[in-house]
Amino acid sequence: MNPDLDHYFEQIITGLGEDPSRGGLEKTPYRAARAMEYLTQGYHQSLDELVNGAMFESDNDEMVIVRDIEFYSLCEHHVLPFFGHAQVGYIPDGRVIGLSKIARVVDMYARRLQIQENLAREVAEAIQQVTQARGVAVQMDAQHMCMMMRGVSKQNAEMSSSVMLGTFRESVSARNEFLQLIRRRPA
Repeated sequence: MNPDLDHYFEQIITGLGEDPSRGGLEKTPYRAARAMEYLTQGYHQSLDELVNGAMFESDNDEMVIVRDIEFYSLCEHHVLPFFGHAQVGYIPDGRVIGLSKIARVVDMYARRLQIQENLAREVAEAIQQVTQARGVAVQMDAQHMCMMMRGVSKQNAEMSSSVMLGTFRESVSARNEFLQLIRRRPA
């Protein structure tokens, strides 16, 4: 817990022309500081501690995909939220990672000031690092409040980004199989 953050949020509220001692705002600097610490907790996590040895020997050499991992992040340019879903796939080479660890890796990198393009790359490289997979693919779709609430004010715009490493980058058929398997299906 960083008590300086409380003070900074109080200064922001004052700078906006508000009275931080007003009834509804009395505890807002404290709450905003705790929220910001939570939303950026990825800075205080390490990949090794997060994975915590959850790697398992496996003869499987077929594609493994975790779809629709929701994520929430903050745009590093405006400190406004962007949120969406990630699809992460990898082709094991003797080891698989615990299923929940993939979602935790997405969260760790999303919980930082970020841009979506870098987020996809950081997740892909982290999964590659811990699994030593033959290939890793990450695809993300997100809505960006910096584009919805300000600027061009486009409510329905959605950004897609992808990163392909190893076999997914080298093999058109592997890439196409991943992209086919992650297509959203009607509920």
